[in-house]
Amino acid sequence: MIDLRKLEQFVAVAEEGHFHRAAQRLGMSQPPLTVAIRRLEEDLGVTLIERGGNRISGLTEAGRVFLREARDTLRQAHHAIFIARETAAGRTGLVRLGYVGSALYGRLPDAIRAFRAARPDVRLELREATTASQIASLRDGTLDVAVVIPPLSDASGIALHGFDQDRLCMALPVDHPLAGQAGLTLSDLAEEPFILWPMIEGRGFHLQVMRLCTEARFSPRITQEAHGMHAVLSLVAVGAGVSIVPASMASFRADRIAYRPIENAGSAFDLCLAVQDPNPAARALLDVADRS
Repeated sequence: MIDLRKLEQFVAVAEEGHFHRAAQRLGMSQPPLTVAIRRLEEDLGVTLIERGGNRISGLTEAGRVFLREARDTLRQAHHAIFIARETAAGRTGLVRLGYVGSALYGRLPDAIRAFRAARPDVRLELREATTASQIASLRDGTLDVAVVIPPLSDASGIALHGFDQDRLCMALPVDHPLAGQAGLTLSDLAEEPFILWPMIEGRGFHLQVMRLCTEARFSPRITQEAHGMHAVLSLVAVGAGVSIVPASMASFRADRIAYRPIENAGSAFDLCLAVQDPNPAARALLDVADRS
């Protein structure tokens, strides 16, 4: 096998046209360099250099071809070393980031911008999904980082990092008779048709809504389920019912939806960054998100 050092020595001799100058360039004495080039030719079974004492009068045809290929090999080897080091440092690679829909209305956009500025050579893929879907994707390796709403039904092997906070609020069609009522409370919606999401898609979030309704002394009459908060709000916008949604999303279809606060300490909730065996670039994203 011919190692990279022998290739570097040959390229130096070929480019300098002189063994002594090549040895100085390589930081070695001339005799070992002369021996190394001889051994390289013996290993290859061909003559690469036409000699004239310490000088070389030129390269053979085989030598010219070998010089071109040696330069390409060294260039690729140096690139491989550079990429390996950049990847280990989290400065290049791929991060597949999942998020619940409401995260886009909080800290997430700023964190993404900060990460892109800090790690411009990392490719970032974004995917909106429910908490349950994201956890499944973390476990099967198709997501690297997830923005989820705890608690999780099964958090084994998943590390959670605090990221953002939000509150729940009421969402009604803007032309609903209750939309303009002063001092609207959750109990006022007791007889209304509710649009929610399947419990399996966000167990903790779903239970929090149920708990708020129970404290308001009613059980919501769920007439339709939708996957994802944008889908829920789109149905509210067309008058299909009312819902309880993150207050951060109050700018979504504000022309068609009236958002009203829920004055209850139990309406607050957290968003967390979830990871399982993150790669270096994903760890870099966690660091940037923590600082942003």
